[in-house]
Amino acid sequence: MGAINDFIAGLIPYTEWPMFILLIGGGLFLVLYSRFLPYRFFGHAIAITAGKYDDKNAEGEVSSFQALSAAVAATVGLGNISGVAIAIHDGGPGVVFWIWVTALIGMSIKFYSCSLAIMFRGKDSDGKLQGGPMFYITQGMGKKAKPLATFFCICGLFGFLGVFTANQFTETFMSVVEPTDTIWATSEFNWKLLIGIILAVITSFVIFGGLTKIAKVASAIVPFMVLVYLLAVIAVMVMNSELVWPSLKLILTEAWNFKTVVTGGFWGLVIIGIRRAMFSNEAGLGSAPMYHGQSKNDEPIKEGLVAMLGPFIDTIMVCTFTAVVIILSGAYLEDGSGIVMTLNAFRTTLFGFGDELLMIIVTAFALSTLFTYSYYGVKSLSFLTNARIGRWYNVYFVLMIVFAAIASLELVKNLIDLSYALMVIPNMIAVLYLAPKVNKASKKYFAKLKHEKA
Repeated sequence: MGAINDFIAGLIPYTEWPMFILLIGGGLFLVLYSRFLPYRFFGHAIAITAGKYDDKNAEGEVSSFQALSAAVAATVGLGNISGVAIAIHDGGPGVVFWIWVTALIGMSIKFYSCSLAIMFRGKDSDGKLQGGPMFYITQGMGKKAKPLATFFCICGLFGFLGVFTANQFTETFMSVVEPTDTIWATSEFNWKLLIGIILAVITSFVIFGGLTKIAKVASAIVPFMVLVYLLAVIAVMVMNSELVWPSLKLILTEAWNFKTVVTGGFWGLVIIGIRRAMFSNEAGLGSAPMYHGQSKNDEPIKEGLVAMLGPFIDTIMVCTFTAVVIILSGAYLEDGSGIVMTLNAFRTTLFGFGDELLMIIVTAFALSTLFTYSYYGVKSLSFLTNARIGRWYNVYFVLMIVFAAIASLELVKNLIDLSYALMVIPNMIAVLYLAPKVNKASKKYFAKLKHEKA
């Protein structure tokens, strides 16, 4: 595994500049080009999500709320708990500021990309309605752009594996339960292998049921698990209220520490923030449009507005709360990375049993993320081949869960970082190219909305 990790790690530096230019540069362009539209209509987006503007006759498989829940299920998870911890471990508290910046810009990217997912929907070989980057690339940009769609899907075969989730869930179990210290003690490797197998079996029961089953499970689990997690971190902040502002202040001051010890200096700090934000909310990655493209919604702008709530929920809210708890607890100063750092923070701040509570939350997060990620991979393989062959991705997916449980965090993190950075390239090129079509549709939508209210 060491040789594979070294090879993947060696490729990552070559993806930093393209990712930065397209995500931050391209994202800022979309913010200005939209005239801050996603932020100005934040309240309207909430009303759409609540079902106020649902069209029962629209095409699609799931409601906008279910699509948002499924998309958020894939992002509000271990990326927000473990991913933030990894970011702070690698870049210090200041990295959180750059996660915020990327998330705010990401709201505009999600608005455009998920509007396009409805605007350019296609059908797979089974005749079922589909959406996502591969469809708005080929239909919006034309057949000449199909190599971009193909490249996106090939990278997705690796990027959409649930390896990070499986790896960090295994670490959580090993840290909290400490099975090797019990009377059933066996080697750590055997325990990790067993956990991976159990996760794979549980995941199989849901993912082989298709999108409708995934959406129903996700929409039932996600709101509850987010609420429990937020209540836990808010309780920690209330009990340590005097440390909340100093923690936020540390984030703001360290964000501009040009003498940072982070590898790569200040530039390295920014890149870590961008990578972890992208892992947290997937803005610019192109995954969420696959779910939102399935919504029972014929109005692209409505779906784009619903989708842009995702980065706000999972990054601005959940990631910030996680970061504050890690910083105020002092866990970020300890020797540890990933989920272990967050576990230490909760253990320290919640009367010694916070890690058990986090274990329960992480279990829900992990399962919902695994349920939803498999769908992305199926759609990628289906586009490259056909819907019948595409379903076999799930077999590959569950096998890789077992592999991830016993793999190192470094290997898993590098695989995801490389795959995500490569997926951003074709997706953001398409989003920027097709942005004028979204603006044109926006003018029509809001003119119609204004007329209906008059």
